[in-house]
Amino acid sequence: MADSNTSEFTNPSTFILLGIPGLEWAHVWISIPFCAMYVITILGNVTILFIVKTEPSLHEPMYYFLCMLAVTDLVLSTATLPTMLSNFWFNSREIEFSACLAQLYFVHSFSVIGSGILVAMGLDRYVAICHPLRHSTILNNPLVAKIGLAMVLRGAIFVLPYPLLARQWPYCRTNVIPYTHCEHMDVVNLACADIRVNRFYGLFVLFCGNLLDMFLIAVSYILILRAIFKLPTKDARLKTFGTCTSHLCVILAFYTPNLFGSLATRFGLNIPLHVYILVTNIYLLVPPMINPIIYGVRTKQIRDRLLRLLTLKGT
Repeated sequence: MADSNTSEFTNPSTFILLGIPGLEWAHVWISIPFCAMYVITILGNVTILFIVKTEPSLHEPMYYFLCMLAVTDLVLSTATLPTMLSNFWFNSREIEFSACLAQLYFVHSFSVIGSGILVAMGLDRYVAICHPLRHSTILNNPLVAKIGLAMVLRGAIFVLPYPLLARQWPYCRTNVIPYTHCEHMDVVNLACADIRVNRFYGLFVLFCGNLLDMFLIAVSYILILRAIFKLPTKDARLKTFGTCTSHLCVILAFYTPNLFGSLATRFGLNIPLHVYILVTNIYLLVPPMINPIIYGVRTKQIRDRLLRLLTLKGT
């Protein structure tokens, strides 16, 4: 371990983000789909928010949770994509130390918030299918607001130690981060200190955040499937299960790359760095882009409202 007293990076004012090491020659080309995905993310999620706000028939728990997810997706994308594009287009690689800590906080906290919202959406599907006559009384507006607030506070509080711990370490090795943006383990791995507390707390957040949420979603769908199999006809079972397909697609798109990135960072999976960076960026780019597309295509009320809006504009 380097001696923090002799290093010029003990208290770095900035970090250097390398982007995707090994693919520097392709940064401009990679930026094209990244930028396209960001534009689609903004248009899609803003459209969802507008449609739900202006359509009274969509003022239901399912669509309130969908709006929360849309806001989460917008924040998650905006916290990272401008930094990436600035690096790719203008070779602007410096990021201030405080800005780096703020970025990693927003990335991880809104990832936890998004995971919690998926649990809330699973709860909504469970109540709608297993207790349809009591859905409006169980999931009333005050309870929906409390669930949303609880998910936001959980993400904000769980991740708060990340920047607080990262700020206290001496950084005497280097201030170069071989990545597209600041994330918790990528930053603290540069510290000249025993960072086991960061690793253990990161695993705690992983288990009490994503893994616990996945367990709760799995339990809700076991109960949902039990209720579906009790329905009298095949058509009824398929129609009822069809109301869950959008949520299931979003779950797979969110958790698969998210878990891969978390486990690869902590356990050092033997994969090329540029492959790891590209795959782990997927959970920041793809889910926020496809979530409004999935719900727009699969949800009749949203699709009909969007078609009416487009028809009015075309006349």
